Amino acid sequence: ERLSDARRNGHEVLAVVRGSAINQDGASNGLTAPNGPSQQRVIRQALASARLSAADVDAVEAHGTGTTLGDPIEAQALLATYGQGRPEGRPLWLGAIKSNIGHTQAAAGVAGVIKMVMAMREGVLPEILHLDEPSREVDWSTGEVRPLTEATAWPETGRPRRAGISSFGLSGTNAHTIVEQAPELEEAVAPEAAGPEAAVVPWLVSGKSREALRAQADRLAAHLSARSGLGALDVGYSLASRSVFEHRAVVVGEDRDALLRGLESVAGRGIASGVVQGRAVPGGKTAFLFSGQGAQRLGMGRELYEAFPVFARALDEVCAYLDVLLDRPLKDVMFAAEGSSDAGLLDQTAFTQPALFAIEVALFRLLSAWGVAPDVLIGHSVGEIAAAHVAGVFSLEDACTLIAARGRLMQALPEGGAMVAIQASEEEVAASFAGREHEMGIAAVNGPSAVVIAGHTQAVREVADTWKAKGTKTRRLRVSHAFHSCLMDSMLDAFGQVVREVSFEPPTMALVSNVTGGLVTEAEACSPDYWVRHVREAVRFADGVRALKALGVTRFLEVGPDGVLTAIAQDSLAESAEDASATMLAPVLRKERPEAGALMTALAELHAHGATVNWEPIFAGRGANKVELPTYAFQRERFWPETSIAGGGRDSGSTAADSVDARFWEAVEREDLEALADALDVDGDATLGAVLPALS
Repeated sequence: ERLSDARRNGHEVLAVVRGSAINQDGASNGLTAPNGPSQQRVIRQALASARLSAADVDAVEAHGTGTTLGDPIEAQALLATYGQGRPEGRPLWLGAIKSNIGHTQAAAGVAGVIKMVMAMREGVLPEILHLDEPSREVDWSTGEVRPLTEATAWPETGRPRRAGISSFGLSGTNAHTIVEQAPELEEAVAPEAAGPEAAVVPWLVSGKSREALRAQADRLAAHLSARSGLGALDVGYSLASRSVFEHRAVVVGEDRDALLRGLESVAGRGIASGVVQGRAVPGGKTAFLFSGQGAQRLGMGRELYEAFPVFARALDEVCAYLDVLLDRPLKDVMFAAEGSSDAGLLDQTAFTQPALFAIEVALFRLLSAWGVAPDVLIGHSVGEIAAAHVAGVFSLEDACTLIAARGRLMQALPEGGAMVAIQASEEEVAASFAGREHEMGIAAVNGPSAVVIAGHTQAVREVADTWKAKGTKTRRLRVSHAFHSCLMDSMLDAFGQVVREVSFEPPTMALVSNVTGGLVTEAEACSPDYWVRHVREAVRFADGVRALKALGVTRFLEVGPDGVLTAIAQDSLAESAEDASATMLAPVLRKERPEAGALMTALAELHAHGATVNWEPIFAGRGANKVELPTYAFQRERFWPETSIAGGGRDSGSTAADSVDARFWEAVEREDLEALADALDVDGDATLGAVLPALS
């Protein structure tokens, strides 16, 4: 990565590659023998690439295999290049990591790079192990090159530290790279920070087991507690770039102390807020649930609008289409001050439906920008139009036309009618108003025991009172009209005319229907009659949730201003005896909670349960930098058998036979012929023929 790009992206710079070169001259001296002139040429080419002289390099990490053939040839090449023209008292220091770890074959070159980068950071050049004196096969007097017979402080020269690294391959391929000490951060152009300084930050931790997860959190908490200078944003950015394992935790918070408490909670020490834990489920799918009427709230989306430009642009785009179709600018209604004249408009269905559509589309765009993508979509009533739009059924302009007409035509109906939620099954509720279907009907089946009836006020009240008298829980909904009932019939023709004027496309994503409770077919999605039925018929949300589960959905994310569908979907999922811990339900937003925090918690839930989240854009433009943090907390386990060496892999004290075996193998180890003969009960001078029966 270019240095300027690395700085701008907040990546930690370990060193700078100043120059490199590669050549090949295997034919000149055989496939397995090194060639000195070729090595000299590759070094000079690397210096030219770096625009440096030999005296500008302080040390070289040699290929240094330790052979009597290769080492003298390499040393002479270094003496002829780096050893010439150096200031007095500034020799080239020569090291070789193969004295520490042996020859790592294809990784030999990168091992040398790692060693020299670490040496630059520490300011110490490590010694060559097992070197008593420089090789006598080399005339060291021909240049200023000194093998590192002891650890040596890196020379202070008033310029960046530099080192060359050589790696020579079988068949005569030679490579030489020159690396330079990374510039101080303040010397580079710092990235511009965008957005509020005090913002929600996620800290991601994972492990291959529960124990590893706890150990990783514990190690990280101890490291950060001892280093108060490490900022929460930099820590979050650094953690988000790491590999992710099956067992996951995310700590969400605005300040360092709260995040540290969360880490300690993950480590098993106490309880803290803002902690999400889960396990990635292989093959699990993600469903987006788009909220319906009733989820709206004053000010919904305002905090996200101020904090996230992607959300703001998306909401502005939707409102640009809707504002020409509504009596008031939609954002003025959504963001109206409490108690103002505009505030009351949000609960009028002519504004409620467009407002829900607008915020749901903007939320979808924001999630998409962060790499969060659904496998399946479902909406509740009006939410299905938002789902259909993001699935590609309607263009944004046509969807806005549809949603504005739907709300306007419903608003124009005479007020009246009632909707009541009853805690009973669909069959039981339907039986309770048999013969009165012309007065009321089932408006929604939200769960196995969550049914909504709607229709004429008197008829609905009578049925509800009957249920209440039996001790069944009922609740009258605060609505202006009896939606999904016979009281909608008078607006269906007008709505049908609007629907027939828009264009349809087959859905590009799986979409579950409110009308049927199953997957929407291409014919249904592109049929005006389907969308008219959608206004009138019952919302079969419970069937839709069961369909999602049958499709393999394990992650349910509610895309809307509150957690309404999250709660009712739980009842349908609870019908199954399967492990509920493998299922995730979370809303993107919750009323009476800071929107950025709720959104980040939802992302944390998705991540913890195996969904893909691209965290990079979440930190982009906030001035985050990579910092050094503890490495993975490996759960080390010993597999060596705990047995006596003398026992030859057996427990020497278990039986008398084992005791004889132990004495036999001890005698073999000591090469004690007399004891061996005694153990076998044979004459020490016996022939092989006499010994073999004793051995058997």
